[in-house]
Amino acid sequence: MIEGKMHRRHFLMTAASAPVLSAPTFLRAAPGDPDAPIKVRDLYTRERGFSDLATTLQGQRISVEGYMAPPLKAQSSFFVLTGRPMAVCPFCESEVEWIEDILPVQTKRIVDPVYYTVGIETRGVLSLETFTDPETGFVGKMRLTDASFSR
Repeated sequence: MIEGKMHRRHFLMTAASAPVLSAPTFLRAAPGDPDAPIKVRDLYTRERGFSDLATTLQGQRISVEGYMAPPLKAQSSFFVLTGRPMAVCPFCESEVEWIEDILPVQTKRIVDPVYYTVGIETRGVLSLETFTDPETGFVGKMRLTDASFSR
């Protein structure tokens, strides 16, 4: 290497060995930022009540990471976001373990189901009011409304 100058080959080798930030970590908003995605479990307490975070975010547009549970009904604008992948509908079979960290989601359009192991980010307005989904009959105390999602 010439003093004070770096050869292209040396630069490329040095750059290739430097630590690389993954895109999601690098692009993700800072904690406390309203655009930072949260986990479904962060909305609940251990006793299955609303967390302080959920109460604080009531009525606000938030982003939540999780997995789409298999649909309750085809051609619906409703799905359930879960904290972990579920291969079968958690509400359709009695033998299936009930999921404690779920978030019902009412979308702006008909939902194209996403494979259950693919993580998604859902964005909508958090509501902490009891509701019954008119399409599916699903009853819940928490939901996202006016929502959209992406992989």
